[in-house]
Amino acid sequence: MALIWGSSFLFTELSLELTTYFGVAFWRTFLGAVSMAVLGLVMKLSFPKGKQWLHLWVAGLFMSAIPFALFSYAQQSTTSILAAIIGASMPMFTLLAIMTIYRTERVTLIATVGLLIGLVGVAITLGVWEGFGENDPLAIFALVFAAVSYGIGTPYIKKFITPMGLHGVTSAAGQVGMAALTLLPLYLLTGPLFIAAPRLETVGALLALGVLGSGFAYRLYHGVIASAGSTTASLVTFSNPVVATIWGVLLLGETLHWYEPVGAVVVILGAYLAQRR
Repeated sequence: MALIWGSSFLFTELSLELTTYFGVAFWRTFLGAVSMAVLGLVMKLSFPKGKQWLHLWVAGLFMSAIPFALFSYAQQSTTSILAAIIGASMPMFTLLAIMTIYRTERVTLIATVGLLIGLVGVAITLGVWEGFGENDPLAIFALVFAAVSYGIGTPYIKKFITPMGLHGVTSAAGQVGMAALTLLPLYLLTGPLFIAAPRLETVGALLALGVLGSGFAYRLYHGVIASAGSTTASLVTFSNPVVATIWGVLLLGETLHWYEPVGAVVVILGAYLAQRR
């Protein structure tokens, strides 16, 4: 999952050369849904029924539609490295959601300290002493809200989707499929379907983003949540910045500022403490 989702920031950058940010979000969910649905049919698995689709729509909203659109919007003006580092704060927001919305865990001192340290890490990553620098403030807010959305969605899957007993393939297909249906009207109403002629690398990136990033990776994610819980599953984001930074520097020519890896370490430390590990 870390290799796939860490690479998704690279794939998003390339996909934005082909279509709009709503287009990137739609195609990655649509392609992921189609690939998982086909696999489910081949494996002769049971698909969701009745009210299960409502829960999958909510999961798809918080785990796919909202964060995919926000990450794509933000990466129009920020680096993939910065996006991955802010995304690594997701475990903090997962715990915060568990404590405030779902109320399944008590607030502890070490968890509170971890949350505060993590927020300091985000501030360091952004280089707040320089303002927002070259980053659009709206893009920064989009990245933070994307992490918050993941934080709400992950325990929702644990509470409502996992008890359904669906196979990871069909639950992933339902989740990203419902997200694709939600994003489709936004995609059609906000601009051209494509903004440039297709090239091998842009089409390949969009296919990888959908089939791997929104299909196969979510099949793995549902399996990890079912076997190890939502807090453990959210720890995958710790490795994402490492993968994203390697691709960002080597393949996209992005500049790594000294305070970004420092902030990343503090973010991960805060999330680590927030999980009381």
